[in-house]
Amino acid sequence: MSDLSSEQGSEAEADLGEYDGERNSEGERHGHGKAKLPNGDTYDGEYERGFRSGWGTYRFKNGARYIGQYLQNKKHGRGTFFYPDGSKYEGDWVDDQRHGYGEYTYANGDTYTGEWFNHDRHGQGIYVYKETGSKYVGGWVNGNQEGEAELIHLNHRFKGKFLNGNPVGYGKYIFDIGCEQHGEYIQDKGEGEEEEEPSLLPGPKWKASEITKLTLWTPHGENPPSPRKVSLVTAVAEAGEVRTETAVTGEEEMPPAAVTDEFSEGKDDELSLHEVSSKTVSSAKHSGEEDEGTQDADERSQGEEENKAQEDEASTNLEDESKGTE
Repeated sequence: MSDLSSEQGSEAEADLGEYDGERNSEGERHGHGKAKLPNGDTYDGEYERGFRSGWGTYRFKNGARYIGQYLQNKKHGRGTFFYPDGSKYEGDWVDDQRHGYGEYTYANGDTYTGEWFNHDRHGQGIYVYKETGSKYVGGWVNGNQEGEAELIHLNHRFKGKFLNGNPVGYGKYIFDIGCEQHGEYIQDKGEGEEEEEPSLLPGPKWKASEITKLTLWTPHGENPPSPRKVSLVTAVAEAGEVRTETAVTGEEEMPPAAVTDEFSEGKDDELSLHEVSSKTVSSAKHSGEEDEGTQDADERSQGEEENKAQEDEASTNLEDESKGTE
């Protein structure tokens, strides 16, 4: 954080230095005016009964600048302070202190947006690390990360408690792929152990205890598909890709087992229909043969009767002839 000397104790008394502006009946600086103070600072803004009060711009000779509200020579209300190192605070002020809600942009590009108390980050706030893109969202106490919070990285985040800027106790890592790793941070004494790679959060070490199962993400209000349905959809999609590839390349491949079974079932259906038709035709043909056989039998029986009658008649004639001869 920037050196506070640029904004504390360096603003000269309002009744000293050169002044060009409005005054009241008692000769006090009152209304709008410009002042050049003995230490080289300048002020252009509103006065009330000899004090900087209202809206004004104060320029420090070291390059710092404050644009905002004053109350009896102190920064009070809303205002923006530009520090010599390039950092900036924009937010609430009380009695020359950053107090309330505001955003601080640091010289390295990091930002803090949240609550302030007596010049320190205090309450709930968000700190963004520009270099890594990581983000701390949670509690602060007297300028330090403390309380319930989340430390969000590019593809995972940690949710738990912090104390003096370090994670403590139970928490969990949540990964974007859909799983969580539960565990706790324990204080590492580090006695007799060689330090490995430096950690982003030095001090406590993470001890994992459980990894949850992977869960499929689904839009709000929709039920996730069953594993069997997913398998069927995948199989159909793969079969569709095989057929499409065959159609495009013109090369015929061995059909999958399911297609072969369907083909066999279709063939069985055709055979069964053929058998039914054959049986019907055979039955009709057999019936016709029986009818023809019956007709032939009737004709043979009639012929036999006629032959028998002729033989009987011939026998009678022979008997008559024999009697005549006698």
